[in-house]
Parts: sequence; C-alpha cells; structure tokens
Amino acid sequence: MTSTPAVVIAAPSSGSGKTTVATGLIGALRRAGHRVAPFKVGPDFIDPGYHGLAAGRPGRNLDPVLVGEPRIGPLYRHGSADSDIAVVEGVMGLFDGRIDPHRQAPAIGSTAHVAGLLGAPVVLVVDARGQSQSIAALLHGFSTFDTAIRIGGVILNRVGSPRHEGVLRQACEQIGMPVLGAIPRDETLAVPSRHLGLITAVEHGASADSAVDAMTELVARHVDVGAVASLARSHVTVAPWNPADEVGGPTVGRPVVALAAGRAFNFSYAEHRELLEAAGAAVVEFDPLTDGLPDDTAGVVLPGGFPEQYPAELSANVAARRGIRDLAAAGVRPVHAECAGLTYLVDELDGHPMCGVLAGRAHFTERLVLGYRDAVAVADSSMHEVGGRASGHEFHRTAVDFAQDYEPAWAFSVGDRVVRDGAVHGRVHAAYLHTHPAGQPDSVRRFVDAAAASDET
Repeated sequence: MTSTPAVVIAAPSSGSGKTTVATGLIGALRRAGHRVAPFKVGPDFIDPGYHGLAAGRPGRNLDPVLVGEPRIGPLYRHGSADSDIAVVEGVMGLFDGRIDPHRQAPAIGSTAHVAGLLGAPVVLVVDARGQSQSIAALLHGFSTFDTAIRIGGVILNRVGSPRHEGVLRQACEQIGMPVLGAIPRDETLAVPSRHLGLITAVEHGASADSAVDAMTELVARHVDVGAVASLARSHVTVAPWNPADEVGGPTVGRPVVALAAGRAFNFSYAEHRELLEAAGAAVVEFDPLTDGLPDDTAGVVLPGGFPEQYPAELSANVAARRGIRDLAAAGVRPVHAECAGLTYLVDELDGHPMCGVLAGRAHFTERLVLGYRDAVAVADSSMHEVGGRASGHEFHRTAVDFAQDYEPAWAFSVGDRVVRDGAVHGRVHAAYLHTHPAGQPDSVRRFVDAAAASDET
C-alpha cells in the first residue's frame, strides 16, 4: 500500500520564510504539472488558505496534539488522495513542539515529529541574512541533532548578493549539504499581517491571488523544483482516514447544518464539513456579514475567525443575528461556537450589538492567549458528555465578560491556574477553545444527532 511522496518544508526558527517557500513551491509544482496536496503542521488556520490557493485544493492540517499520533498517517492518506506529491509546511523551528518531560525527542507536534510519522525528508529554509560560513555549523547541528530525521537539502533565503550566495554555497558544500535554491531578498513580497498573524486568504481577496503568484514565480526562478520533487518520499502504510467510519454512518433524515464562512469566520478545518456530511447533515455555508440563516436550519456551527475586524458589518446584518438568537432561544436546535463564534453570540462586541444568545460583552485586548490545552467538559451539552476530555488550542486577543452565570464548556489548567472557558446554555456550546473535529468525531456525531432530533419536534 503505497502513499503519496512528500517533502517537509522546515526552518531553524519562525520567521525564516517557510510560508513563502512552501506556498511558492506548491504553486511551482502545480505549474509544472503536478497534482499537489498541501499540508500544515500544527493548528494554524491561516497558512493553509494560501496553500489551498496555490494548489487548487483545500489546505489541511497535521497536528498530533489535537488528533492523536495514530491519526496522522490516515489523515495524510485521505488529504493526499488523487495527488502525486505533497508539500508539508512545518511549524516554528524544526524541533520545536509541546514539552513532555516523559518523552524524548522529537517533541510532540513538532515538524520533526510529523516528518518522522510520514517518513518524509526535510528541506530546511534558512534566513541567510547576517550569515556566511557560520551557516555550515547551523546546518551540521540540525542534521545531526536527531539522525532519525533526514534533511535532504537547504534553501537559502534572503540572500544579499551573488557574492553572498557563493560564500554560503561553499560553506554548505564543506559539510555535504545540497543547496536546492538561493532566494534573493525581496522586500516587496509581503502578505499583510495583523494581531494573530497573516491576513487570511479569503479576506485578502484578489491580492492573495497576486501574492501566491509572486511566491510561485520567486520559487520557480530561484529553486530547483525538480530536485526538491525528486527528494519526496513517504512511508505511510495505513489505510486512509474515512469520515463515515469515524462517525458511524449517517443519521436518519438530512438535518440542515448552517456553517458560518466568509471573511469573519474562516477558521474551519476541511475535515469538519466532511464529518458533518458523513454523519448525515446537509451542510450549507452562510456568511454572517451578508446572509441570513439558510432555510430549515436545524443546527448552527460558528467557527473561529476575525469578527473583531468586522463588528459594524456583523451588527448591521440584523437578519442573521435575530435568526441565530431565535433559533438558540427555542432551546431545541444545537449551536456550536468556537472562539470568534463565542464573541458573536454575546450581547456586544466592542460596543456593537451581536446575537444576544449569551448575556455578556466581548472586547479586544492587547494580550495574546496562545497554547495547547488539555480540557475536560464541565457540563453535558449538544457536543460533549460531562467529563469528556479533549486536546484543544487557544489563539485569541479578545475576552468575554459574561453577565450571567453559565456552566462553562471546558475547564483546563494553564500553569497553576484553572481556567473555566466558555458557556453551555440550553443547546448552545460556546468556548474559546479550538478542537480538531477529526480528533473528536463523537462530538460531531452528537451534534448532528441533536440537529436531527430537533427536526422531529
């Protein structure tokens, strides 16, 4: 049982240019006639949007923390079906991941961890600014730190001049490290960023297409794309992930599940929709900036995103706000909201009226809350049984002050603090914590069953 060959794009640290190189490589391989499957290590929602534009198919995530190590191979096989090569962009530095004192390298959720699970070689992207011969020591250290991880070559990024490139190549040659490309500094190539990272591709619109085209051209011109493709390998021998097997087949009926999308709500994993549909839901996307709820909605999913960038527009769409408020108030149809969705459900977001499903106010802060969490469900809900456990991820700069006592959706520890996150109210489950549905298929089953039951009332 062979799997699609893969190459992993990694770096010594964040900010080295992984996203530019990975996105450009995906585009250049596609331009050369390949069918490319794009992946991102970790929980990031933003980079996969650019990968998807470059590949012409959804970008997907591989995160052992959120879905468990055994699911990485099956999810890779599922996401790379009908492709002939996969490009996997890493996270942070090659060996950076979740610290576990009981586990030796590689760290859980690190790029090295995922590369090892896939049996795929690594191409290291090195920011060459301020370096010359010392790059040899850096590359020697990375290639020998964990000999189970194969570094197949290096792409020199932000090279200052032809002379600089020559010195760097000579240093790499001394340690036997193949140079697969040398990309000059290009200050004009930049994707706008904001408080949580890059601006998402769906928000960036036509400019995102232009940015992806520029990345593709840059990599095609300065990287030996054929040599990178020839490195690609994978040793995943497990069967592909099957959403129908995960949720146990479709429920009776076809309950309509309204899935928020568009500029304000675009942090959604591709597998979520696939699981909802496998469980029997008719998934209909709607944009809370412009649309009302779809007809016959039996359940609502409000994923993460950036509502704090569009509070006036969200507030102006009274039909959507009232539709969600009335549906939730009836107490029979489930509503699931993560992070951005939570801030949309409260009374106000930065002074702008929102749905009023939960009593409270959300506001933007200067404090970034970021990290993996081991969470426990505090209350029975349309998503989880009390006591259920999940690995999740927080990533936000907003805060919610509730004006009413609700059972929290989750409890988890952050250092020596116990955090009670979100609210369970009627059939509403809302929290800051992001989970990956592929790691929690039972919650999708429970949600669709609740939607189907509400259709019968």
